[in-house]
Amino acid sequence: MQKKKGYVSFVLHAHLPFIHHPESDDYLEESWLYEAISETYIPLLTNFQKLVDEGVNFRITMSMTPPLLSMLDNKLLHKKYINYLNKLIELSEKEIKRTAGDKRLNELSHYYYDRYSNDLHLFKDVYKCNLIQAFKHFQDIGVLEIITCGATHGYFPILYVNEKTVKAQIAVGVQTYERYFGRKPRGIWLPECGYVPEADKYLKEFGIEYIITESHGILYADPTPLYGTFAPIVSPEGVVAFGRDIESSRQVWSSIDGYPGDFNYREFYRDIGYDADYDYIKPYIAHNGVRVHTGIKYYRITGKTEFKDYYNLQWAKDSAERQAGHFLDCRNKQIENLAQYTENPPIILCPYDAELYGHWWYEGPYWLYILFKKIYYDDCNFELITPSEYIDKYPNMQVASPCRSSWGANGYSEVWLNPSNDYVHRHLHVAGDRMCELAHLFPNETGLKKKALNQCARELLLAQSSDWLFIITNGTMVDYAKKRIKDHIGRFTTLYNDIKNDTIDEDFLNDIYEKDCVFPDIDYMIYF
Repeated sequence: MQKKKGYVSFVLHAHLPFIHHPESDDYLEESWLYEAISETYIPLLTNFQKLVDEGVNFRITMSMTPPLLSMLDNKLLHKKYINYLNKLIELSEKEIKRTAGDKRLNELSHYYYDRYSNDLHLFKDVYKCNLIQAFKHFQDIGVLEIITCGATHGYFPILYVNEKTVKAQIAVGVQTYERYFGRKPRGIWLPECGYVPEADKYLKEFGIEYIITESHGILYADPTPLYGTFAPIVSPEGVVAFGRDIESSRQVWSSIDGYPGDFNYREFYRDIGYDADYDYIKPYIAHNGVRVHTGIKYYRITGKTEFKDYYNLQWAKDSAERQAGHFLDCRNKQIENLAQYTENPPIILCPYDAELYGHWWYEGPYWLYILFKKIYYDDCNFELITPSEYIDKYPNMQVASPCRSSWGANGYSEVWLNPSNDYVHRHLHVAGDRMCELAHLFPNETGLKKKALNQCARELLLAQSSDWLFIITNGTMVDYAKKRIKDHIGRFTTLYNDIKNDTIDEDFLNDIYEKDCVFPDIDYMIYF
């Protein structure tokens, strides 16, 4: 076996905005969670378990954000997810009958029936509706490191105008993590990888040792890091920063030459929600009759053509196995080259959105499983490692201040601050200032006023979610994103005035507490 000359660290960012509508079953956006559970979280858990059962020693890191944890712990959303699966199982049964005359399609409809039935069995009978506990198990046995994120994925490079709002995002992120995992997080995935040096003192205050940043956050650090992104740096405040490796990211992410574009892989955009006869599919699409994705997709990417061929599961697996081998070879060469120049063994950090694996790239979880097996069994000059393990092994690192940066288009802040969404920030800043004002005017309240002040903090945090700004920029579910900003700022402002005038409407407070039931342990005094 080759001597190990370096390390590769996979970091998956598992995040969704908090979407919880007890008042209605009509919100299509709630299905983002159900799709992520079936296509990303359950497949990842299943493949982790297979690796453990097969005796494969692997390492992976995942950030699980507070809004996602809050939804995975929500009884109503559990019930709605089970209903979602039951509808898909019913639709798959109909598809088995409908496609009986076409052998290839019929095999795929059987596959979907089995897959969604298995999801239901795993979720109810194996995981007992508790996916957080399932992920915690892998952290507890030492193969997975779970890290935290800002409370609602608030974007630090703009929020820091009022530093208390950044402090609260970090504090509530850490508190939520401890609630679910029974320990302190060592690392944080900065929301949108948005780095500002003003956040470091709060990261230190709440025990965060390291952050995940975008490549240029490291490359343009001051002074220039000797080893680029292939070694962490430590800020003057004592926060360690790991930067994204450009080459390995491109192989997976790139829409032009990345692995997910392989012609044998499942075509995301061809779904029976759009293809099937309207009256037949109507019970399984949006309540208002708009065609949407169901999750049943029969075609492979095929090529840059409208005429798609049927999906072939074996061909897709063959491609995933071939590409896992390619990725392994590329990292071997990369490490071989780098190891002669770095003081400590180099680390190649591979951060991705978790939903890439399974939701967007259906075969992604299988690719990870094959890759981790290959790293374990094949002749390979590197090991998998978590950022925490790397810090423990190699505590000496260069002191440098990371550059203000983010990921997203052009790598700074324009996704979250541009002419399509810039009007939002003045409202977020005013609400942030008002929250601090309330904490100073009414310190350490009790009873109804305390409940209202805590709800103010929740509404502010939910309004600050970077997802709404991202959605407006991307032009996807724009009306929903705008509604959420308006709702949370509106609820906050109503409570703010009611608290100051001592006219709190208990029915209104109870209503929004039921809808926006995140962070049960929140203490508004974090804004003091």
